[in-house]
Amino acid sequence: MNTYSLETGMYAQSTGMETEALAQSGFSLEEIASLLKLRDWYQHGGSDRVELVRHLEFLKFLVKTGKLP
Repeated sequence: MNTYSLETGMYAQSTGMETEALAQSGFSLEEIASLLKLRDWYQHGGSDRVELVRHLEFLKFLVKTGKLP
């Protein structure tokens, strides 16, 4: 059984119900699209701040060890 297709179908159905509920609450199509995009962004990785923090921690390490003045 292809679970990916099943999960994708359930996600699409869920998103459709959420879209209808938001539309009935008075949100425009553009606002609904933005809300769904933001939700997906936060649920699937959020931002790339972790990578930035790693770079800053590495620079801090280099300064503490005297390898970077």
